[in-house]
Amino acid sequence: MAPRIPPTRSTDELIIEGARQNNLKNISLRIPHNKVTAITGLSGSGKSSLAFDTLFAEGQWRYVESLSTYARMFLDKVNRPDVDRLLNIRPAIAIEQKNPIRTARSTVGTATEVADLLRLLFAKIGKPVCPDCRQEARGYHPGSLAEEVLAQFPEARAMILFPVKDLGPGHDRSLMDALMKRGFTRLRCGDETVDLHDQSTLPDTRPSGIQVIVDRLVLRPDNRHRLIEAIEVAFQEAEGICEILVIGQGLRTYSTHFRCQGCGRMFEPLRPLLFSFNHPLGACPECKGFGNILRYDRDLVIPDRSKSLADGAIEPWSKPGSDWWQKQLLLAMKKLNVDLTAPFQELPSDVQQLIWEGSDQVEGVRQYFDYLETKRYKLHVRVLLSRYRSPATCPMCEGSRLKPAARFVKVAGHDFIQLNDLTIDAAAAWFARLALPAFDAEVAKDILRQLRAKLNFMLRVGLGYLTLSRQTKTLSGGEAQRIALANQLGSRLVGTLYVLDEPTIGLHARDTDTLAGILRDLANEGNTVVVVEHDPLMIQAADHIVEMGPASGEQGGQVVCAAPREQFLADPTALTARYLRGDERIPLPKTRRSGNGKVLSIAGAAEHNLKNLLLRIPLHMLVCVTGVSGSGKSTLIEETLYRAAARAFRIESLPMGTFQAIKGLEHLKGVRLIDQQPIGRTPRSNPITYLKAFDEIRQLFAAERAALRQGLTPGHFSFNTAGGRCERCEGNGYEKLEMYFFEDIYATCEECNGRRFKSEVLAITYRGKTIHDVLNLTVTDAQAFFSGSPKLTEKLYLLSSIGLGYLRLGQAANTLSGGEAQRLKIAAELKDPSAHNQLYILDEPTTGLHLDDIKKLLAVLHKLVDAGNTLVVVEHNLDVIKTADWVIDLGPEGGAAGGQIVAEGRPEQVAKVPLSHTGRFLAKVLADANGGRRANG
Repeated sequence: MAPRIPPTRSTDELIIEGARQNNLKNISLRIPHNKVTAITGLSGSGKSSLAFDTLFAEGQWRYVESLSTYARMFLDKVNRPDVDRLLNIRPAIAIEQKNPIRTARSTVGTATEVADLLRLLFAKIGKPVCPDCRQEARGYHPGSLAEEVLAQFPEARAMILFPVKDLGPGHDRSLMDALMKRGFTRLRCGDETVDLHDQSTLPDTRPSGIQVIVDRLVLRPDNRHRLIEAIEVAFQEAEGICEILVIGQGLRTYSTHFRCQGCGRMFEPLRPLLFSFNHPLGACPECKGFGNILRYDRDLVIPDRSKSLADGAIEPWSKPGSDWWQKQLLLAMKKLNVDLTAPFQELPSDVQQLIWEGSDQVEGVRQYFDYLETKRYKLHVRVLLSRYRSPATCPMCEGSRLKPAARFVKVAGHDFIQLNDLTIDAAAAWFARLALPAFDAEVAKDILRQLRAKLNFMLRVGLGYLTLSRQTKTLSGGEAQRIALANQLGSRLVGTLYVLDEPTIGLHARDTDTLAGILRDLANEGNTVVVVEHDPLMIQAADHIVEMGPASGEQGGQVVCAAPREQFLADPTALTARYLRGDERIPLPKTRRSGNGKVLSIAGAAEHNLKNLLLRIPLHMLVCVTGVSGSGKSTLIEETLYRAAARAFRIESLPMGTFQAIKGLEHLKGVRLIDQQPIGRTPRSNPITYLKAFDEIRQLFAAERAALRQGLTPGHFSFNTAGGRCERCEGNGYEKLEMYFFEDIYATCEECNGRRFKSEVLAITYRGKTIHDVLNLTVTDAQAFFSGSPKLTEKLYLLSSIGLGYLRLGQAANTLSGGEAQRLKIAAELKDPSAHNQLYILDEPTTGLHLDDIKKLLAVLHKLVDAGNTLVVVEHNLDVIKTADWVIDLGPEGGAAGGQIVAEGRPEQVAKVPLSHTGRFLAKVLADANGGRRANG
């Protein structure tokens, strides 16, 4: 039984008794309400099991219990946390570091509801501006039109008219009778007034337009009500059109719809959906609201322009299935006396265009793709076509996603697209100084208040550099988490339990204090904030700190220390406290590498906010690229450097960032991007299958005598193929439940009870364990268990060496954090010890790592460099930066104020640059490290 916490009547603490979820060892502790509590510890020590799988899961369970009968019918299938008692738990909200958005239709603006407020603002006070005459189009109602006319033409005589369609000379009588029945007695034909009582037909010399006279009056205030009534009648009769003839001043046309007074152009009625690219009313009809269209890319079709036509410059025609097109081209070019052995880039431009477009005599590339388009019903054809297409800006909307009618509408001189393309920082400044006419200001008062509040919340969480039009799927996990945090700040909930997963991910040390202040504000408003965190600054900003441990996996799951901050920092047993006090530290390298003297460089990098940079990467070094959030690190390294290198090595063909030239690729054999994208999205994918080590395990089981007697093959021990797996859950061990009231969940399969395999397969044991038991082993335990299989243990050792020894072999990929997925990819690269002269690009590999784990990871990264490779690491962690051979710092700020190389060189050199924010923090870390080195020496 768990140690029982002394009973108390106080409700100012969350009390946990007997928590055994995952690797938790029957723990009990108290977490103070209305405070910030940081849960820290080694990777795999049980932090997430406590915070998410116990606290949040119980809060979610209790929330579902309050829902409808339909919702509660699923409760029996959802596992409740394994805990004896949870007292005083509040409604829980989890804000995780994962970015679940995959659609291109979601943007920062839509995710934060800023776009919704902007649409409402434009629908309420937007003014269409005619693109031809640049005049503001106006729409009137009877009252506003009367006020304008009375003010503009005081004491003038006027006729209130509305136009009618002329049915022709043979239909005059029927038109006149119809008008008289409705009470109208006078018409105006050109300059002539016709009394319907006195004439049986209209004048033969009448002009094309006929107007009905509603009233004649003098424009003065005492006739205001009469004027409004006449205008109202005209609007009703002519479907929103009213004409006013001011004697001596000419004829003017007014409309209830927006209409240009100069050219008469009509504009669509303003409504919020007109400004939504996710709705047919507002989306550009050409690109359907995506902003780009897929077009056949000449760079993909002709990737190597130094090749000749005879050598297969047209890449799709070098395939066996398209050799007919290649032969026809060569015959046609030979007839035109084109040199078939000359490099494609040296052919005359008219010949290159002919090859692409074709003609009556030449079957060109375009005809080839047009032919394949007729075969799109075949899967392999669709796959082939996708290889040669890339997104291009939509020519109709120019990437704005909206139809032209939406782009004509302006507020204070700005259209919707201009505001949507602003950074959050710039948008907040624009709305802060926005001055509107009194009427518009009153109409938009509540909208503007909410807009300013939402923008300020996003500024506070350090997202001022993001543009509102940025696609949500391109955000990092940390950025997506901070957007969710900004939304929660806007909701102003109280009495809530917030559980956050490393909110400092992707955040520069300069901004950590601001984020800590935000979490403190949430707590001060009456909420309980629980943060799973490794960042030293964030941990020291917490009110209460819980360290899990003492080790990872089965050796973890215990509370090492749980105490207020000052008491925790003095604790001698807590590993984190020892690092924070300086008793333990990550040492500086004894020497920094000099590289091999060769350089990879990119000149003229100018994508997004990059300012025509010259990037120089010294080879055979560990290079850290740093800078504040939004300074251009991802744009420079991933979108420009990686994609250019990947296209050169024929690995990927994604659109590249703008640059002028890349040099030095001849010194490399390949490029690898090791990011935090998941290794799989279902429970079927796991660490052991990703490393391709499951094959050896299945062969060991299939070689057992019992398996041979039953005719079981290695395939029967796979949960990815039919045969030995449980067919109800198809080897997942879980069944997916579509919970329409919140995100889908996975419930344990009732047939195999989560064991994935049929009973006859589970009856086979290897060294006393079934295949299910083996998949439940941690990597560390599996090393000892499979000690007799060197090939298998070598792969398992790789996982242990990068701090993943706590993972279970069969742990579902959809439960891995971004940092764990990234380190699995590093392990996969380490499998090939012969790899050298590779360029590895890593995106914040320290995500989810304790300081002690970072020490292990750095040993592995330096091992990759020592093997003759180059590592470019985008990182904020100062302990990684201080051990780098070379640092490139971008900035000085984020967004438009960034995109420059502020400093580059050895860490000691960067620390001396006054403009470098990274240098300022790095100087302190280097001073502490050197002090520790002297003390130890």
